[in-house]
Formats: sequence, C-alpha cells, structure tokens
Amino acid sequence: MLNKESVLEALRKVQDPDLHKDLVTLNMIRDLIVTADGKVSLTVMLTTPACPLKAKIEGDVRAALASVPGVKQMEIKMDAEVRGRTMLSGPKQIPGVKQVILVSSGKGGVGKSTVAVNLATALAMEGSKVGLMDADIYGPNIPTMMGVRQAPEVMDDPVKGEMFLPPTAHGLKVMSMGFMVPEDQPLIWRGPMLHSVLTQFCEKVLWGELDYLVIDMPPGTGDVQLSIAQLVPVSGAILVTTPQEVSVQDVRKAYRMFEKVKVPIMGLVENMSYFICDGCTKKHGIFGSGGARVMAEKFGTQVLGEIPVVTGVREGGDAGKPVVLSTAPETKEVAQAFLALARRVAQDLAISSAKEAEAAEAAEAKAAPSELVQMTRF
Repeated sequence: MLNKESVLEALRKVQDPDLHKDLVTLNMIRDLIVTADGKVSLTVMLTTPACPLKAKIEGDVRAALASVPGVKQMEIKMDAEVRGRTMLSGPKQIPGVKQVILVSSGKGGVGKSTVAVNLATALAMEGSKVGLMDADIYGPNIPTMMGVRQAPEVMDDPVKGEMFLPPTAHGLKVMSMGFMVPEDQPLIWRGPMLHSVLTQFCEKVLWGELDYLVIDMPPGTGDVQLSIAQLVPVSGAILVTTPQEVSVQDVRKAYRMFEKVKVPIMGLVENMSYFICDGCTKKHGIFGSGGARVMAEKFGTQVLGEIPVVTGVREGGDAGKPVVLSTAPETKEVAQAFLALARRVAQDLAISSAKEAEAAEAAEAKAAPSELVQMTRF
C-alpha cells in the first residue's frame, strides 16, 4: 500500500555520497506528501546550494520513488540549507553568518584577491547568500574588483549603536576599508588600529543571514591574520600560490602560521597555473608547473583548483566584473575553473560541518549531567 512509510523506506536506500548516510537519517527529506491517487511530492534539502552532486542525488531519489508500487507521479524540489559551525568554545560567531572562509597567501602578487572575488561571486551564482570582507586594510582592492564605490549606509541601532549596512554587488554584500578613505590615501597604522577596524567589520556590519562570508586577507603572516583568528570561528583557510618556488616558499610559512593559530586549512589554489595561447591547445607553464601539488603532497593537504592565466581575468578585475560572470568563449575555461573551485569548497565545508556536529553530539552523549550543565553555562 502506498503511504509515507513505504516512500520513506525506499528513500532510506538513497545515500548522500559525501556524508555516507541515507537522506532520511540526515533529515534531508522535507515536506513529504503522499496522495491517494499516487502522487508523491517532497523537498530534498541539500547541505549547500553549490552541491556538485545535486544531479546525482536527484536522480537517485527519482529512481527510489519509481521503485515504490503505486507511485504514478512525483514532484521533487531541490533546495539547500547550509549548516553553521558547531562551536562549544572559542571566538563567537558573527550573527547570521554560518561559514567563514579565509583566502590568504604567503606573498603579494599571486592573485589572492582575484581568487577571493571570483570564489565569492561563484558561490552567489550557485544560489548561496554570500558576503565579501576586504581585510587587506593597507591595500583594499575589492571595491575596484567588484565595481562598487558607494559607502555603506550608517544606521543607528538602539542597542548596538552605530551600525553599517554594506553595499551589494553581483549578488553579494561587500565591506572594505576602501569605502572609508580616499583612493590614494595611505593608511599608516600600527597593529592595534588594524585590530579595531577588523573588530568593527565583524561586530558593526549588518551582514544579515549569510551562508558564506569570504574574507580576503592581506599577504603574509602578520597582525590581521592573528586578529581574524581571535575574532571569528574560521571554517577554513584557502592558500593561494603560483607554481613558482618563490611563491610556494612563502605559502609554506602561511600554512604553518594557520596551523599554529588553529585555523583549519582547506587546501591550496594554484593561480596562474598555465597559459593556453591563441590557436594552441597546449598548456604552457610560464610560471613553472606543479608547485602547489608538490607542496600539497608534502604537507598532507589538497589542491582545490588550478586557475589558468587569461587576459579576461585582469580585464574583469579592472572593470569591476569578476571573470566568473563572463560568457565570452575565451574566458570559459577560467570561469569554469572558479565555479568548480566554489563547488569543491562548499562540498568540503558541508562534510566538515557534518563531522563537527556529529562529534559534538557524541561528546554531549558521553558527558556526565554535571558536565552538560557546565557546557550549557558557557
């Protein structure tokens, strides 16, 4: 007999390929309705809008429903719900922000801001709610690269006082020191001033509900890196390098720095990885080749993406239109590389968040009643 129980029993055979549990156990089946005339409607709640396995999961669900006797019609809606980090201690979360992603590098000139801008834009293109924070206080390039110049609105909150409403561009919210000072004015500040600005970016900006906040970090291993590690619970850091040894040498130091401050490292992005000239299909390693892969093997991490050198990347950055938005044939490969990077990052964060939540639940289950009371207080 066709009913909810028979449908759920069939769906218990459909596993999330990343989390290795069935969709029913993971509470990914929502709004299930089974009618007497054989119609089944439901929502599959994915762990991220940028899920690269969306088509496979939908196909598996359709196949499972088709195997249930009596099902004549099916209506499947694919939706997503990003899970926030499960924090029992450490820095407090920015209100409404579920995941914080750092994009950093060991040295300047490797295209770190380009990666941050296109990653954030790609996540927004996939349907996520995204914010982009420019933490490169001395060299704030994000306003130019995102094509947004208006200053944030200032609002007066009766409890929190003066708050900033960030401007939007290409579907995401943007905050930068570049909105606050004239374009050619240098900031000659010491560490405490940097920390104060970053604190305001985290506590005085009305980010709203965000699935991901991408933070474009300054190069190196200085005050900003330490401040961010203290201010927010970072979901993962992405380190950008070029293939050449000089760049990889510096990113090794950045890797060790994030390890010391206990920031999870998601992996490496090799920017300017190769060049394909007009009328040629061969990949030319004009900055060397394989540097990121060699480092990844040595440090036990992964290469999240290899981004080619394309003129459109520079043109898009100067014009305020990230190349991932381009539909020009000559930029197709690099745009697809950034989209693949965004899906990979979202997928990895979904897996790590699920494991973190599972570990927290296990710890609570093992804790004595008195320990649970203590955990609740803190």
